Amino acid sequence: MRCRHRRGRAKLAVMSQSPEHQSSQSADATAAASDPRPRPRPRPPRRDVHDLFSGGRLTVIPRKVARHEQLLAHLTETLFAVDREYTEPEVNDALRTVHEDCSALRRYLITSGRLTRTPDGRTYRRAATTR
Repeated sequence: MRCRHRRGRAKLAVMSQSPEHQSSQSADATAAASDPRPRPRPRPPRRDVHDLFSGGRLTVIPRKVARHEQLLAHLTETLFAVDREYTEPEVNDALRTVHEDCSALRRYLITSGRLTRTPDGRTYRRAATTR
């Protein structure tokens, strides 16, 4: 094992002495020295809410807050009109088109402020603004 390690060091030493390697190192060093700003890390592409669906059905309800909110916003925009009142069975039917657990989705929409309901719980509306 030591022999391999030493050979690797020897190879690196030889490489660092080669003129091609030295010129590329010096070019990198001058480029880095001329730009004092730290290099920004490339951001991963923003995941779309459609990644959560398969065949038009919601495959998973995300646990991460940002992703969860993104899903709720999508459901609100696609399933509910702004100026219409819905009964609980209508809300359930709309949510059941994407996931079997309509009561959980309905509860998430209410607690997030995306849907509002009357105190007696008979009618639901899409909220004009969210919390």
